[in-house]
Amino acid sequence: MADDTDLEAASECALANMARVRPVLDKIADKWTILILTVLCPRPARFNAIKRRLDGITHKALADTLKRLERNGLVTRTVLPTAPIGVEYAITPLGHSLRQPFEALCAWALEHGAAIDAANREHDGGQTKP
Repeated sequence: MADDTDLEAASECALANMARVRPVLDKIADKWTILILTVLCPRPARFNAIKRRLDGITHKALADTLKRLERNGLVTRTVLPTAPIGVEYAITPLGHSLRQPFEALCAWALEHGAAIDAANREHDGGQTKP
């Protein structure tokens, strides 16, 4: 782990550049973006294949997120000459550049999810109900 001076420098850099950092994070740090890009990272996929891989995503949420990811240059949308017409989504090099940080974040979530759940239970157990 980085020492405190590295963490302090990173924090200061983020704060000093918040006007540039926040809009970018708003585009990639929502509920579905990380998971969609993770699905597309190994290979392109059709809409319904992505939807099947993401338990709980609605048709509208997936469509909206894919449109936003395409607009932001993170995925491409290709109309396939099939009957009926199919659409395939693929990750772009810019989107692929997020692979390492997203994999690290997913690994962190797997490693620390139980600790977060335990902290939630402890916190909620200590709350007084009106």
